[in-house]
Order: sequence, then C-alpha cells, then structure tokens
Amino acid sequence: MASAGNLSISLVFFFTLFSLVKGHEGIGSSGKYPIVVSTWPFVEAVRAAWKAVDKGFSAVDAVVEGCSACEELRCDGTVGPGGSPDENGETTLDALLMNGATMEVGAVAAMRYVKDGIKAARLVMQYTEHTMLVGDRASAFAISMGLPGPTNLSSSESLEKWTRWKENNCQPNFRKNVIPVDSCGPYQPKDNNMGLNNGICSEPKSMGIIESRTSLVGPHNHDTISMAVIDKMGHIAVGTSTNGATFKIPGRVGDGPIVGSSAYADDEVGACGATGDGDIMMRFLPCYQVVESMRQGMEPKLAAKDAISRITRKFPDFTGAVVAIDKNGVHAGACHGWTFQYSVRSPDMDDVEVFTVLP
Repeated sequence: MASAGNLSISLVFFFTLFSLVKGHEGIGSSGKYPIVVSTWPFVEAVRAAWKAVDKGFSAVDAVVEGCSACEELRCDGTVGPGGSPDENGETTLDALLMNGATMEVGAVAAMRYVKDGIKAARLVMQYTEHTMLVGDRASAFAISMGLPGPTNLSSSESLEKWTRWKENNCQPNFRKNVIPVDSCGPYQPKDNNMGLNNGICSEPKSMGIIESRTSLVGPHNHDTISMAVIDKMGHIAVGTSTNGATFKIPGRVGDGPIVGSSAYADDEVGACGATGDGDIMMRFLPCYQVVESMRQGMEPKLAAKDAISRITRKFPDFTGAVVAIDKNGVHAGACHGWTFQYSVRSPDMDDVEVFTVLP
C-alpha cells in the first residue's frame, strides 16, 4: 500500500499535469474575480486592464484601459492608428464597448482623424442614446467631447505598405466581379448591369460556398483586440478596437464595432470576444451565439466550438477565432484556419498567461 506521503506527491503531480493539458488546449478556469481575457498575446494590454480592475475599477473602466494600451502600442499593426491602410492609403478605426450589467453599447466605425477608438466608443455610450456613430461625424462628436484631434492616423509604416501594394498592381484586394480601368481602378461591374439579369436576381453559388479568402486574411492584417473583464463585483464588460482589414475598400466596416459579432457580454451568463475575417463573422454573430449557448447550459469550450462550426459549414476557407468566458471565470477558445492564442490574467496567476488553441 502506498504511503500517505507518496499519495500526496502523486496527487500533486496529477493535478499539475491536468492543468498543463488544459492550458495547451486553450481552456482554463478561475473561481475568483477579477479576471481579464483578451484575444492574442497582447500581454501589455491585459496587464493594463488587470492593473485597473485589481485596484477596484469597474469592468468597463478596465476594458477601456486595456484596449487603449493596445491602441497606443499599435498591437500587431492592426489596432490603433498607424496601420492597415485602405485602398487610398488612409487608416480608419472601429471600436466597441459593451456593459454586460446594463447592456449599454457604444461604438464607432470608419472613424477618421481621432486616434482613441475605444475612448470614442465610450463617449457614445456615456453621452448619447445611440449605439453607433460612423465616419467623419463620429470623429466630430469625439473631438467635441474632448478627445484630441483632428490627427493624421497614417504612419510612415502604413504609407510604405500602401506604396508597395500600389506597385504590386493593387493586389490582393477585396474587389470581385469587376473590371479595372487600369491595374488599380477605377472599377466597373463585369456585366455592367449592377448584378441584374433581366430583372431576375442572380442565383447564389452552390451550397453558399465562396472562393478562398486566405490571401486576404491573416494574423497580421486582420487582427482585432477583443477583451472581456469581470470585475470584483462580478460585473462583465467587453471591448474591441481595430484599424480593420489591410487594403480594405474605403468605407468598409468589419465586425469590430458590431455588437454580438466581435464581442458580447451579459452579467447573467458571461462574455465572448472574436477576431478574424470580420466580413464573414458578422454574418453569423458568433459572440452572441456563444453567450446564448452558454445561457442554455453549454460550457464555454463547446459554445466556442459550436459558434465556429456554424461559420465553417458555410465558409470552409474562413479564418477566425472566438474566446468564451462564463460568469464563473471558466474560459476557452476555438478557431479555424489558423492557430489562435488568447491571454488571461486572474488572481491565481503571477502574470498574464497565454493559451494556445489549435484549429
């Protein structure tokens, strides 16, 4: 019979191994508040949010601190000013903030001249009865409420990237079914009848499957920071910030500011954050789906996988990921088309830990 000492050592080894396995699979839990979860290894952003929430600030405050840090650091070149030029070489911002206690949402989209996306989203939530403001009017509102601007959101790096793209005949791009006058446009419809065929709408492609978008979407041209925070009171908030898809058509808005797509939160259930091909993801509202699945009793890991599978059944070449967290701090991720990582900080961690999720 094993001694009590040997039994204790065996138990410690078992639980240590179990924890490591869970971490590798991208699933973990924390029975304590507060907790911060973010897409990607945006460690400094999570540290900023943790510093705020650990001091007793609200989940909303912490999300703003975390996303603001990522904007200032220009995480991956896809968050904040100075990255992801559109076809005209200009950088614009999308951002969202949601309070899971009140279900209030503030968002800005295609915002020019203002570098603080998440703070502008918060101003919409605090000082208007609206949910989203867009374009130059969003910029004017943010500046009128005290944010600095107007500011040029381009950088030497983004302009250099845009110049190389122009030299490559503006390829790849997000146009389809068009003919360019020259290599970089202007463009006109191939059939020159605005998609109409004797008054009959064109038929959808077989099984709803479209061409591969892998040349357009990748970890460094389509990232979003999507962050969820549960504060010491158990309240939940989420936020997102992105400068969108590289070489997007001017005026394009992805899933970043779309509530239920890039992020969603409900104090009664939990929260979700997403990243990836926003043009596809926003058609499925994956984060709303995740939260509603958890509401029906599904654990975060299965809820995340289910939301992704709903997309891949229609778009098998889709690239994206979601991270789910329930109101008890259990978190998990799911992805397709790439290896996904997300970051977590909770009271039982000495620092931010990064979880890896395989497709």
